[in-house]
Amino acid sequence: MSAGDETNGIDDLPRVIPIFPLPGVMLLPRGRLPLNIFEPRYLQMTQDAMASHRMIGMIQPADPEARLDAPEVYPVGCVGRITSYSETPDNRFLITLTGVCRFAIARELEMDGLLYRRVYADYGRFADDLPEPPPLAIDRERLLPALRSYFERQNLTADWDAIERADDDALAVCLAMACPFEPSEKQALLECEGEGERVAMMQALFEMAAHDPAGPQQRMQ
Repeated sequence: MSAGDETNGIDDLPRVIPIFPLPGVMLLPRGRLPLNIFEPRYLQMTQDAMASHRMIGMIQPADPEARLDAPEVYPVGCVGRITSYSETPDNRFLITLTGVCRFAIARELEMDGLLYRRVYADYGRFADDLPEPPPLAIDRERLLPALRSYFERQNLTADWDAIERADDDALAVCLAMACPFEPSEKQALLECEGEGERVAMMQALFEMAAHDPAGPQQRMQ
């Protein structure tokens, strides 16, 4: 990011932001989320964001099974800045959002001829997202065995060397965003007070999954 992209406090953030509702997808501050944009409404959203503040609010539908054009969404999301952008020959956009700050929806705006939704974002509860957080200390001797069991139970593969090399802060953000938790669990992780609380919740989710007799396939039915 260039110097002009720096955000020093919530007063630097746009009050009106577009929202992109996606079930099971979570963005966290300092996390990186690649997106493949192809629907007309989100192509328009991305173009408009690129022409202004380059910010998009990621948020989950309250009902992950909803197939409505404008489903009810959870009250809290995370705004991210477009930090990578390219166009494909078939008119898609490939972008990366870098998480900046969580927000609560103050109210939703009228469409006013636009194809996408916009909200007034209230960042007040999450002002602590913006300063660089204090270093996190993960109990890896407890977390990594639970994580391995979780991945085995979910039939997932991982680059364990990369996981062990990652610093604790990056690992906490990456795991929360990438692990296939239920949408409601993702939302609970998003709304945690801080990284320490988020890591403790992930630890509990990994350990509960390891002792779940139903297994992931039966629970998804």
